[in-house]
Amino acid sequence: MKCTVCKGPAIIDIRRHNANFCTEHFLEQCKRQVTKAIDEFDMIGTDDRVLVAVSGGKDSLAVWDLLVELGYRADGLYIGLGIGDYSDVSGTYARDFAAERGLTLLEVDLPGTYGYDIPTGSRAARRAPCSACGLSKRHLFDRAALEGAYDVLVTGHNLDDEAAVLFGNTLHWHTEYLGRQLPVLPARDGFPRKVKPLVRLTERETAAYCVVRGIDYLVEECPMAAGNRHLTYKAALNDIEKASPGAKHSFYFGFLDRAAAHFAPEAESDRVELGACTSCGAPTTAEVCAFCRLVDRAGGALPEAGTPTAVAVELGPTRAGATSGAVR
Repeated sequence: MKCTVCKGPAIIDIRRHNANFCTEHFLEQCKRQVTKAIDEFDMIGTDDRVLVAVSGGKDSLAVWDLLVELGYRADGLYIGLGIGDYSDVSGTYARDFAAERGLTLLEVDLPGTYGYDIPTGSRAARRAPCSACGLSKRHLFDRAALEGAYDVLVTGHNLDDEAAVLFGNTLHWHTEYLGRQLPVLPARDGFPRKVKPLVRLTERETAAYCVVRGIDYLVEECPMAAGNRHLTYKAALNDIEKASPGAKHSFYFGFLDRAAAHFAPEAESDRVELGACTSCGAPTTAEVCAFCRLVDRAGGALPEAGTPTAVAVELGPTRAGATSGAVR
């Protein structure tokens, strides 16, 4: 297998592009795709302060690395969710990545700050674990970005993620969600601007990027994600992609080009005027926001007023170890 660009030995084939790449040109391809996404959707300005939501997994570490390589001022934010050993290990990967590169990592310890972890919060609120987790992370990401005066919040959602969510929303015709499923959500009503620079790269490509760049990342899936329908939709799309390379890209970007605008009015009308949560001040449609209700039901407590949500951690020596993960 030869590189399409230089005819040297290739390390990866990307069937939807009908191309193979050597190490050098694969890294260039990843940067090119991220740059194209940023430019096409006007995600990040050259002077913007960027906060990357970091989990310790391949996608969030890859996007943080790519943004730094492209010259953006990007800090990381890690949230300790209290999911047993999984959270302990994921935090180590995030801290090691930042320490090795001299980057700033902010941290929020959910149990230590708010008095509950995701397993407890899920049971107390009678929510699925992924629902309680998503609610908690969204609130804390938004708050940390606003408190830290960041211009943009970056998440590591890739093409596989976005195609799977679109697949689920289309199957069930969740039209209000279809109108908001965009690579960029502009800042509004107390929410920061949120962007997804990896929408032109697949999970396989971000995993390969991490391996080639020597980025050590958490391979294991969250133990609480078992049975998540999102994983089922991903598996179904993977089968379609095998038979028809490029199907995911055509599905997702075809939606953005031809259909997303049709659902925008419904999504806009669904956005009723927001007030401030009487407990934490976050924007909400109710007197008390969903996050504060979750904290209350889980038996936790909000920090005192003026306490910063995220704090920078002092990063010590990194641990030794070989690069984790494989190209799947």
